[in-house]
Amino acid sequence: MIYKKLSLSILLFAAGFLTASAQKSPQDMDRFIDVLMNKMTLEEKIGQLNLPVTGEITTGQAKSSDIAAKIKKGEVGGLFNLKGVEKIREVQKQAVENSRLGIPLLFGMDVIHGYETMFPIPLGLSCTWDMTAIEESARIAAVEASADGISWTFSPMVDISRDPRWGRVSEGSGEDPFLGAMIAEAMVRGYQGKNMERNDEIMACVKHFALYGAGEAGRDHNTVDMSRQRMFNDYMLPYEAAVEAGVGSVMASFNEVDGIPATANKWLMTDILRGQWGFNGFVVTDYTGISEMIDHGIGDLQTVSARAINAGVDMNMVSEGFVGTLKKSVQEGKVSMETLNTACRRILEAKYKLGLFDNPYKYCDPKRPARDIFTKAHRDAARRIAAESFVLLKNDSPDGNPNGNPLLPFNPKGNIAVIGPLANSRSNMPGTWSVAAVLDRCPSLVEGLKEMTAGKANIMYAKGSNLISDASYEERATMFGRSLNRDNRTDQQLLDEALNVARRADIIIAALGESSEMSGESSSRTDLNIPDVQQNLLKELLKTGKPVVLVLFTGRPLTLNWEQEHVPAILNVWFGGSEAAYAIGDALFGYVNPGGKLTMTFPKNVGQIPLYYAHKNTGRPLKDGKWFEKFRSNYLDVDNDPLYPFGYGLSYTTFSYSDIDLSHSSMNMNGSLTAAVEITNTGTWPGSEVVQLYIRDVVGSSTRPVKELKGFQKIFLEPGEMKIVRFKIAPEMLRYYNYDLQLVAEPGDFEVMIGTNSRDVKTAKFTLN
Repeated sequence: MIYKKLSLSILLFAAGFLTASAQKSPQDMDRFIDVLMNKMTLEEKIGQLNLPVTGEITTGQAKSSDIAAKIKKGEVGGLFNLKGVEKIREVQKQAVENSRLGIPLLFGMDVIHGYETMFPIPLGLSCTWDMTAIEESARIAAVEASADGISWTFSPMVDISRDPRWGRVSEGSGEDPFLGAMIAEAMVRGYQGKNMERNDEIMACVKHFALYGAGEAGRDHNTVDMSRQRMFNDYMLPYEAAVEAGVGSVMASFNEVDGIPATANKWLMTDILRGQWGFNGFVVTDYTGISEMIDHGIGDLQTVSARAINAGVDMNMVSEGFVGTLKKSVQEGKVSMETLNTACRRILEAKYKLGLFDNPYKYCDPKRPARDIFTKAHRDAARRIAAESFVLLKNDSPDGNPNGNPLLPFNPKGNIAVIGPLANSRSNMPGTWSVAAVLDRCPSLVEGLKEMTAGKANIMYAKGSNLISDASYEERATMFGRSLNRDNRTDQQLLDEALNVARRADIIIAALGESSEMSGESSSRTDLNIPDVQQNLLKELLKTGKPVVLVLFTGRPLTLNWEQEHVPAILNVWFGGSEAAYAIGDALFGYVNPGGKLTMTFPKNVGQIPLYYAHKNTGRPLKDGKWFEKFRSNYLDVDNDPLYPFGYGLSYTTFSYSDIDLSHSSMNMNGSLTAAVEITNTGTWPGSEVVQLYIRDVVGSSTRPVKELKGFQKIFLEPGEMKIVRFKIAPEMLRYYNYDLQLVAEPGDFEVMIGTNSRDVKTAKFTLN
């Protein structure tokens, strides 16, 4: 084989061209790519911009696959969602040994919250407020994906969203730009490592640039329209943070921005991304993003393809608008050779930085999968991080006595009934966007609890209901191998079976909520209640008089008014990944004290949406604690407050906060001050607490939110232990984009708020001079 005969440092060994430098200095890279591009034809340069999907390739058949002919002609720059190191090695061989210039391919995949070892969905991960854990999850995902031949992941998704109707809130980090920026940086570090030199470090792709989470009506792919001031103050920060962290690529969003689809928006892709933020990687479209602009109504395929590359898009995923039309556009003068060369160079630079010219098979070691994928160490980390993501929404005494003992945790003994359509499903445990997961390898909740309680308790199971009464809806909500095996018995028959089991139980675990595919891409919902037949099941279980714990599976905030009023304990477990069943047991049985905090507000009903903590006041604000008042900004039928505020989450212990101690009552533009609080564990359990810092700019040249997250610290306290938590407040923390889009800190009065969530805070004031 040619590759074995030549040194790993040979660049294009099939053609005998220049050697690549292992040092990857900018000067060496520039010289290397200059020589290579001087050898490339127009068609080969355009080919580097093409990212098709392969479809399934059987090992040993890569040479005869449909994509092989395109690769041989140099018409492919990368492929995505091909799984398996042997398959990827074969396809890479076609590019390296059978094309004229031997340029290696990029291999990308949607590695969103794990590869085969699955971590909680990103919304759940964000509720850990633990940047070390989040970075660790991305690091493990990179190790596993790279072991199977993947060099590029389409993650992190950092779109801010304040509308839980949108299904892709499950894939993001919630409603807050400050927290979202911290998570974006952690994910990029985890995937890319220091410089992507190692064979277990892969290139990240921040998405979707920009504003994708603000679609009208919470509907996927829908129109976005907002002021530029709101863009920069509320939505842009996580993208910018990913760029500052060195992310290698950016994905354009489907939506329009200021009336121009993002994929053709030069202001976004060139003026802001490159000119203002200094991004030096490459931009890839989302799936068919270029051809979709025809339906947006801005031109035919040639026109929209030219507009995309002229705007600053470098690689075209799937639609093949570039390979199909760019040659003609260059010949007609609609796209300059300089623009084409710039895009091609950016793709080649990414491959250079990944080390693929030094070793095209860098990610193709056939020994690595058995050693590095789905290992015990990785699964142990997934179990620990999953438990950290769970949010305890309620934990009262089962008899309603306010002075009684809370229901959770409980001792795993006697008869434990696990009931519900989510109770015995393996395939739903990993959550949406788990494309590489081996679904049957994730134990169901029933299986995990049986294993954990063997010899201690008797786990009894009944399905109790289908996911939802509408069979066609259930089919839409259980796609991609996530079927819940709809039961053809009547609702009453399912319920009777469950009640028979429940009456023999000492405690009931109701595993209810959404299926994993009720959230994710193209999974928007207008009704955010727990589905109808499940609600009825829950009500009947409560009527038995047995203590009931609602283990809530969900990929978004739900409306849980009735559940909050009537169910004694609610543990939101999101979709926790490969080891979710064990992690849920750890939380229920008290082996772990849940400490997750919500990163999206839970509304009381859909009519309140969008509902988020960092809202602005109106000229007629409703006073705190008031409802209803005529001619004020409120509703006739519900108050303005959320069911659960941003930052909310209970614990098996309790924490007290002292008043805020400010080191100074004022500071100047070159100074700083410190805000300190004493936090005491006043309960009987050791536990973690996320101490949250909010600031309000009381008077600005533009209107400002009632509070904004500006810092947080996650601490762990033993019973009776006290810690002083200090936050340094400097003028740069007070900056915002004013009406002229200048980033400014303005003199005036500010409020500092520190608390256990965005609602329950202590307050102090200072002045910026």
